[in-house]
Amino acid sequence: MPTKKIKFNENEIAIFEDAVIYKRGEYWQFRIWLTKERKYARFSLKTTSKSTALDLAKRHYHELMANQLAGKSYYSITAKAGVELYLEWKKKQIGNKIKEGRFGTINTHLEHWLNYIGRNTKLKEYAITDGDEYYYERTKSREKGASQTTIENEQSTINAMVKWLHSRDLTNIRSIEFPKLRGIDKGKESNRRSLFEDKEILAIDKVLIEYIKEAEENLSQPANLTKALCGYFLGIAMITGLRRGEQLQLTWNDVYEMEVKESRERRIDLVKITVRGETSKVGNTRKFVVKDYGYFNALLALQARKLEGKVKESERRDLLLNELLFTANGKTAITPRAILFHFEKVLLRAGIKNVKSRNIVPYSFRHTFITKRVNSGLPIASVAEMCGTSITQIEKTYYHTTEAKMISNALADYEYKDGILVPK
Repeated sequence: MPTKKIKFNENEIAIFEDAVIYKRGEYWQFRIWLTKERKYARFSLKTTSKSTALDLAKRHYHELMANQLAGKSYYSITAKAGVELYLEWKKKQIGNKIKEGRFGTINTHLEHWLNYIGRNTKLKEYAITDGDEYYYERTKSREKGASQTTIENEQSTINAMVKWLHSRDLTNIRSIEFPKLRGIDKGKESNRRSLFEDKEILAIDKVLIEYIKEAEENLSQPANLTKALCGYFLGIAMITGLRRGEQLQLTWNDVYEMEVKESRERRIDLVKITVRGETSKVGNTRKFVVKDYGYFNALLALQARKLEGKVKESERRDLLLNELLFTANGKTAITPRAILFHFEKVLLRAGIKNVKSRNIVPYSFRHTFITKRVNSGLPIASVAEMCGTSITQIEKTYYHTTEAKMISNALADYEYKDGILVPK
């Protein structure tokens, strides 16, 4: 195959011997043979003037030749196609190097990138300065924009993809140089995770009991079964602090009822939970115990209704060992969309205010669970172990200094005597 075009048609005008301009209709077109890519580059010069077309063609010629000498390709796939290739590669790592939940997070991060950079932008057009406005674009929303931590995580994901694309000669750059963000003020409340107040948790618990009871009155309706399961999901999320993905993958084999005596008359019902490594975000199996407020036992009774024949209460769990806790069909778990739908219904009934401005979401149960344990005086290392996270993560985003705790700190050198607060 020739390296350049030597012979031209009568209606073509040569540009430096290996490129031409020619007319199609009223407008002038440009064509050049790209030796390295072994393809023609063709595009309209968008002018009807011959002299203007010649000037534009020479400018395009020099630009294309300079890019060729610099190793840059003219032909390139789009940003959208690049993301799809990367996600296809990452998907193969699910269950080995990454969890399904992490894959979903990567997908979301890159969706934000496409919204910013443009889906039809050519990968070869990526420049190291393309991230200059990313932080602004992700935070300019009138409603609560993305947090700085979220944006930093997104930028890390984006550059991991760009590096992967560059290693396959799909980009001309190895990374995007995002402007350095200021350090996060760890004491600023708006930088911490959203959580519920104690009185709100009590109100939600009360509503959940009624909500589940309503659903269980007519389980012949599929919508009511989902409603009940979502109610149990929210209640158990509230008392365990589990991540959504971990909780949805729990089976009855992961849940074990326990009991301890507080006194001769009073016993405390506990539940021992095992989060398997393959379902955990961090990939490590962990076991912990929480106080049961009736949610687990009631959910077991609900799921046992599908068992044929008369089954003793003590045998129900054994017959459902390998079944998911939160399943309506015995095969798949309830969906995040269903959970969010019923979460919003429950909060409305419970009278929870300013949900959107406070950024309250189902994950807020986990934030509240962790914060309450830290503020109660439990060692952070113990809380981190129980919740499958790190001490650093708790200190950075979960710890909330509540008003009650601040007052407690202020009165550390005082005590009550005969109902009067006096120095120790």
